[in-house]
Amino acid sequence: MLQLVKRVYKSFFLIIFYSSVLFAGKIIPAAEQPELYLPLLKGKQIALVVNHSSLVGKEHLIDTLLKHGIKVQKIFAPEHGFRGKADAGAHIKNSRDTQTGLPIISLYGKHKKPTKADLNGIDLILFDIQDVGVRFYTYLSTLHYIMEAGADRHIPVIVLDRPNPNAHYIDGPLLEKKYRSFVGLHPVPLVYGMTIGEYARMINGERWLKAGKEVALTVIPLANYTHQSFYSLPVKPSPNLPNKLAVILYPSLAFFEGTVISAGRGTKKPFQLYGAPKYKVKKFSFVPRSRPGAKYPKFRGQRCYGVDLSRTDFKTQYEKKRLDLSYLQNAYANYADKKKFFLKNRFIDKLSGSDKLRKQIESGVSEEEIRKSWEKDLVSFKKIRKKYLIYP
Repeated sequence: MLQLVKRVYKSFFLIIFYSSVLFAGKIIPAAEQPELYLPLLKGKQIALVVNHSSLVGKEHLIDTLLKHGIKVQKIFAPEHGFRGKADAGAHIKNSRDTQTGLPIISLYGKHKKPTKADLNGIDLILFDIQDVGVRFYTYLSTLHYIMEAGADRHIPVIVLDRPNPNAHYIDGPLLEKKYRSFVGLHPVPLVYGMTIGEYARMINGERWLKAGKEVALTVIPLANYTHQSFYSLPVKPSPNLPNKLAVILYPSLAFFEGTVISAGRGTKKPFQLYGAPKYKVKKFSFVPRSRPGAKYPKFRGQRCYGVDLSRTDFKTQYEKKRLDLSYLQNAYANYADKKKFFLKNRFIDKLSGSDKLRKQIESGVSEEEIRKSWEKDLVSFKKIRKKYLIYP
């Protein structure tokens, strides 16, 4: 009996020990460390920049703040809306949150930057949105315009930092100034290897805001995080990134948004497959349908042929630590009408940051040669990036 009791106690203390070790190493988003930011908010009139990913555990940040008596006055919502359900590029109307009654102001479409009226009476702006570490993911542009509005009105901005699921590598072409747009405002590589808090520090420090202004910026850091930390997002960051495989493939497959090829919007596996009705190889097919977050997908109701990546081993993809241009090259080689492969609006140039990648694909330049053309810019960027890092 005594031996049994000893074994039970030993097992109990082993569980406590290993639980404490695991917890000590657990990545903790800034939002889940209220003791670091609540004192900065007390007594101030707050505007929030949030969406469905702005969680404190399972509770929305808004609810946490209101419980602590923080004076939240309004909500600014980015692309996909406050609840994260709108289509990419869809117009989102201003509204009110049904639970709190707070006004929701859309920062998308023509109204990307808060106006003087929007910020009337606001003492501080709090930003908390999950990023995925890719230049054309538009929450970065929303961050830029929030910081710019804060600088214009002398309103401080606090960023609650969150892990970047693609922070473990840096890759891709640098954006050229001529190709600035809402899907890319800054001269950074496609995959830049920084958290959104670090990125905010870079926007400020490199004087990328209008007229070279700086905003009074505070970044509340993550706990137990490095750039090589794997982090599985607790909620999908936007409607068409439903799982960790889609998130890791997104930097490579989003180039298809500037082509005739579907990247799987309107299917159950967006950004995990690609194809088109005129794709030459017929081994795999899919039919895009109208779905939440993809009301009018490319080739809706049409049979598309192409490639299924949904069974790709996640670990293999994650450990590549690079963009995979073979998907774009393969699709170009297997599309029947080369002249119509890239859309006439040249959206591909905005996504890639210049016209170089499109011309390289059209000319049949190898992936390794394309990658060599990025090397000089990547070396220069890494030197700039280093100044703004918070984490190893």
